[in-house]
Amino acid sequence: MLGWEFPPHISGGLGTACYGMTKGLDEIGVSVCFVLPTAVPADATSHVRFRSPANLPSGADLESPPSEKVTTTEFQHVELHRVAALLQPYGTQETFEQAVRRLIQERKIEPAAAPSGTPGDRPQPEPLAASLPEPPKGVVVSGGAGVHYVGNLMAQIQRYARLALELAQGEQFDVVHAHDWMTYPAGLAVAAATHKPLVVHVHSTEFDRSGTNVDQQVYDIERTGMHGADRVVCVSYLTRNIVTTRYGVPERKCEVVYNAVELPEGDRWEMEPIRHTEKIVLFLGRMTMQKGPEYFLRAAKKVVEKFTNVRFVMAGSGDMMAQCIREAADLKIGRYVTFTGFLRGDDVARVFQMADLYVMPSVSEPFGIAPLEALSHNVPVIISRQSGVSEVLTHVLKVDFWDVDEMANKILAVLRHTPLQRTLRQHGHIELRKLSWTDSARRLREVYESLVPAGRN
Repeated sequence: MLGWEFPPHISGGLGTACYGMTKGLDEIGVSVCFVLPTAVPADATSHVRFRSPANLPSGADLESPPSEKVTTTEFQHVELHRVAALLQPYGTQETFEQAVRRLIQERKIEPAAAPSGTPGDRPQPEPLAASLPEPPKGVVVSGGAGVHYVGNLMAQIQRYARLALELAQGEQFDVVHAHDWMTYPAGLAVAAATHKPLVVHVHSTEFDRSGTNVDQQVYDIERTGMHGADRVVCVSYLTRNIVTTRYGVPERKCEVVYNAVELPEGDRWEMEPIRHTEKIVLFLGRMTMQKGPEYFLRAAKKVVEKFTNVRFVMAGSGDMMAQCIREAADLKIGRYVTFTGFLRGDDVARVFQMADLYVMPSVSEPFGIAPLEALSHNVPVIISRQSGVSEVLTHVLKVDFWDVDEMANKILAVLRHTPLQRTLRQHGHIELRKLSWTDSARRLREVYESLVPAGRN
C-alpha cells in the first residue's frame, strides 16, 4: 500500500481514511505493507510545527537511510515503512519549497550543493516508467543515504517511486494499492516491475481541488495512473462520475468503496456539547476553494442579522485563510467569527465537543469524513449536496453550497429549535451504524480477490 499520509501526520481526510482502511484490513486478516514518505507540514505558514513519528530518532526526517521500518504494536498484520522522500499533500510548489526550507533550518542541516557543469553533464535519475514525472532541468535527485533536499515536488514524487520500488523488491505481496495522485507513479512502477495487479484509490481529483483551473501535469499523472490500473476505487459515485467522464476511465474498471468512521464506545453517544452563552457553529476543513469557506461566511452574515447569540468557529488553514479573514471583516461579522488555525488530535475532539452544529459547505467533496466525525461526537450536521457523503447520509440537513439563504435558514432552525437538534442527533446515531471501516475493508478485499488468481493467499 502506497500513501502519503498516516497518523500522526494528518493534513486532511486521506490520512484518516488510510488509517481506518488499514485498521479494518488488519482486523479481517489482510496483511499490509504500508509505504510512507517523510512527512512535510501541509501549510508552511501554519503555527503547527512538524513532529517526528514515534519510534524514530529526532532529526531523522531529512537525514535517514533510503527506507526504514517503523515499529508499531497497534496492528497484527500491518508493517509501516518510511522512505526518505519529501511529499506535501496540499498546497503549491511555493509552499512546498517553504516547508522544506523550514525543516532544514529547524534541523540545521546543510542542503546538498548543486553540482557544477551543464545540465547535460549532471547525474540524472534512472527512469522507472514512462508515467514518472521527470525532474526539471538542473534538478538533481540523490539516490543514496544522507540529505535529500530537492525543492521540487515532482522530483520528490519520482524519488518516492524509486525508493518504493527498491523496497517492494524485498517484499512478498499480491496487490499494489496506491492512494491518490502523488503515489500513482510509484504504483505503476512497482506493478510493472513485479507483474502484480494495481489498484489506485481516488480520494480526490484535480477537478475537486482546482475546479476548472486544473494543473495539467497533475491531471496527466492522475489520468495515467487510472488508465494504468487494473481497478480504480472511488470514494463515492460522485467521484466515479468524474473519473469516467473527465478522465475517460471505463466504468467496468471502477468500484465504489465508501469511507467510514470509528464508532464511539459505551455511552459516549449521550455526551452533550459543552454549554456556552454563545451557540457554536463549526467549519472544520482546509481553507480552499474546494471546501467553500466563503459560503459559510456569507451564510453567517445572514444568521447574525436575526440571531446574535452565536459564534462561528473556522478551524483549518489553507490558501484562502487571508481572504476569509478579509471577508469576515468586509461583512462586518468579525466579532462573531473565530479562526483557530489548523487543528489535530485532541484539539479536533475538543472543538467538536464545543460545537452545537457542524456545517460542511463544500463546492466539490469526493466524500467528506468530517461530517461523520461530527456525528460521532453527537453534533448535528448540515452538508453540501455536492458531496459524496450525501449519498450515504439520508437523515441529515442538506443544502446546495451556493444557496447561502437556505444554509442560513437551516443553521437558524437548528440553533433555535431543541427538538430538531435532538432528532438530528438520534438520526445521526442510526446513520453511523450503517458505516464501518470493517465493512469498507471487506469491500476492498473483494476488489483484491477479483485480481488475484484463485489459490493465492
